[in-house]
Amino acid sequence: MNVADFYALFLRCGKVTIDSRTIEKGDLFFAFSGDNFNAATLAEAAMDQGALAVVVEQEAFENRERNIFYVPSTLAFLQELARYHRERIGIPVIGLTGSNGKTTTKELISAVLSKKYNVQYTKGNLNNHIGVPLTLLSIRSEHTMAVVEMGANHQGEIAFLCEIARPDYGYITNFGKAHLEGFGGFEGVIKGKSELYDYLKANGKTIVYNTSDALQVGKVEGYAPTVSFGVRDSDYCFERLSKDQFVGIRLSEHSVVTNLTGEYNFTNLCAAAALGLHFGVEEEAVASALAEYMPTNMRSQVMEKNGKILVLDTYNANPSSMTVSLENFSEFNGSKTVIMGDMLELGEASGEEHRSLLALAESLGFERIITVGKHFQAVHSGEAFTGTDELKAHLSEHPITTDNVLLKGSRGVALERMVEVI
Repeated sequence: MNVADFYALFLRCGKVTIDSRTIEKGDLFFAFSGDNFNAATLAEAAMDQGALAVVVEQEAFENRERNIFYVPSTLAFLQELARYHRERIGIPVIGLTGSNGKTTTKELISAVLSKKYNVQYTKGNLNNHIGVPLTLLSIRSEHTMAVVEMGANHQGEIAFLCEIARPDYGYITNFGKAHLEGFGGFEGVIKGKSELYDYLKANGKTIVYNTSDALQVGKVEGYAPTVSFGVRDSDYCFERLSKDQFVGIRLSEHSVVTNLTGEYNFTNLCAAAALGLHFGVEEEAVASALAEYMPTNMRSQVMEKNGKILVLDTYNANPSSMTVSLENFSEFNGSKTVIMGDMLELGEASGEEHRSLLALAESLGFERIITVGKHFQAVHSGEAFTGTDELKAHLSEHPITTDNVLLKGSRGVALERMVEVI
C-alpha cells in the first residue's frame, strides 16, 4: 500500500485509532499486534463496526474489497502517513519537550492560543513514537495551529519525532534528572532533549527559550530566530506573583493568580504567555486563559478534602521534579505530611537519588514523612511501605492529622489511590 494513494482515504476518515474499542463509523483502524495479541484478527469486525479502512501487518488478513490493507509494519506506515500529512499542513506547529512540566505547559500554551486560534494539541500523554503520529493525524482543515508534545527516554528519540512533526517553533521546558537509565546520565538527558534545538537550527526554525535557564541560553547563543521570556532581558518579561499556595504572573497590564502551585509552574505560565503574545493574542485574553486553567491530571493538582489541603502530583516523578515539589510544599502554611513514591528508571543512580531526596525532606521539617516503594524503603527507616495497600492499612490505624498533604511519586506507584483514605 502506497501512502500517497492511502492519503485520500485518510482525508475522508473521522479519526485514526489503534484501539478497536473506540472505532466509530468512518474511522481508520491501525491493527497493531503485540507478543500476545494479533489485532489483525479484528479487521473484519472493525469493518462491520463501520470503519472506513483497516491497516494490518499480516498479509493473510488483507481484503482489499473491504478496504483491509496489508503493510509490512503498521507502526512504520502510521508514522509515514503522519509525516506525509504534516508536509501538507499549512499551519504553525509548536514542538515541546523537556524533563518536567511538558504536559502542563502544553495545556497552558494551548489554552492561551485557543483564545485566538483553533488549536489542536496532544491529548493526554500521547507523546511518543505512536502518540505523536496520532496527534498529527488528528489535525484537520479547521485547525489553525498545533501544539505537539514530544517525550523521550533515550537519545535519538526526539530527533526521530522531529522528523515526523517538523515543528516550526520549539521549546524545551528544562533539563532534569529524568529517565537517567535510558539517557545514560544527566549529560545524556541534555544531549537527548537538545535534539529539538538541533532540528530547529538545521531547518531555520524558531527556538523559544527561558533566559533564566543558563543551559538553554548557552545552547541558543548566537542563533536566530528566537522568542525569549524571563524576568528580565527577554523579548517578554514577567513577574512572579503568589497568593497562599498558588502561583501567579504579572504581565505588562494584567495580573493573575492561577490554580497552579509551585514556582516551577511560573516558568510554564511564562512560556504560555510569551507564545500567546508572540502570536498576537490580546494580553487580557492571555490573562483570562491562565486564570481559567484548572489542573485535573494529577499534575500539581490542589484539592481540599476533610479540612486538609491535598497536593496531588502523582503522574510522574524524578529527582528534579521531586526536589522542587518538596521545596514548594515546605512553604505552605500549617502542618505538613509528605507521601513520597519511588522514582523509576534511574538506573545505577537510584539508591543515591532516593537517599538524597529523603534527606531533603527531613531537612525541610515536615511533621510526617511517609514513603512507598522498594527504593525508598531501602533507605528509609521510618514509615516506609512497599505499596499503597500496605499504606492504606497503616493509615486506617494511624490517620494523617496535618493541615496539608503532598502526594508525589512515579506513575507506577499509583499514589493517587491514597486520596480516598486521607
